Amino acid sequence: MIKKILVSQPKPSTEKSPYYDIAERYGCEVVFRPFIKIEGITPREFRKQKINLSDFTAVIFTSRYAIDNFFQLCQEMRVQIPETMKYFCITEAISHYIQHYVQYRKRKVFWGSTGKVDDLIPQMLRHKNERYFVPQSDVHTDEVKRLLDSKGLTHTEGVMYRTVSNDFTEEEKANFDYDMLVFFSPSGVRALFKNMPAFVQGKIAIAAFGATTCQEVRSSCLRLDVEAPTPACPSMTMAIGRYVAQQNEE
Repeated sequence: MIKKILVSQPKPSTEKSPYYDIAERYGCEVVFRPFIKIEGITPREFRKQKINLSDFTAVIFTSRYAIDNFFQLCQEMRVQIPETMKYFCITEAISHYIQHYVQYRKRKVFWGSTGKVDDLIPQMLRHKNERYFVPQSDVHTDEVKRLLDSKGLTHTEGVMYRTVSNDFTEEEKANFDYDMLVFFSPSGVRALFKNMPAFVQGKIAIAAFGATTCQEVRSSCLRLDVEAPTPACPSMTMAIGRYVAQQNEE
């Protein structure tokens, strides 16, 4: 029986979230509590990468975290961002977030529709003489670098923020009474053991989204009960809903 689910993400900003539908339909409680958090690196740490931010004429943003930490570091390092700087964002929503920092002008802000850098390539090739900078987390792959290399674009990647454990309070540890844990990144799984080194899964169901997260669950010698996406359940909420329905009918 699944009565209490811990989702390792921030609470949804809208009451229309599918998680609330699950809670209402199956009579269970859904708690949102991020296991990880993002923190910016210091100017001193960034300078060790020997990157001169004044060298670039365009920036590629893959998340709001990248935007926040790029402009924060530029401010702390007193880097003047020219009005001619071009911004390439993987979604329109991320492109709109730039308005928090600079005046939004369509001639210098570009976005894709799929949420992948691949979708930006045609636009970037129309600006192939730009010098691109890619703000990244300390946890990243070389996928973007390889893609830009393959297109002959001039670019540099730099770490501007890191993923760290969002530590539990002693009260949270004492009241850890969940029937299901839901993970969305390998870092979240590792954060569980950082907070609770002696964690024993027992009857607690574990759900994971994405191949690398699922692999981290298995590598941590945990039982993976719910995996997404799959052809039958392309979303995490769909997979959880199906599992909870099965468990609570037994």
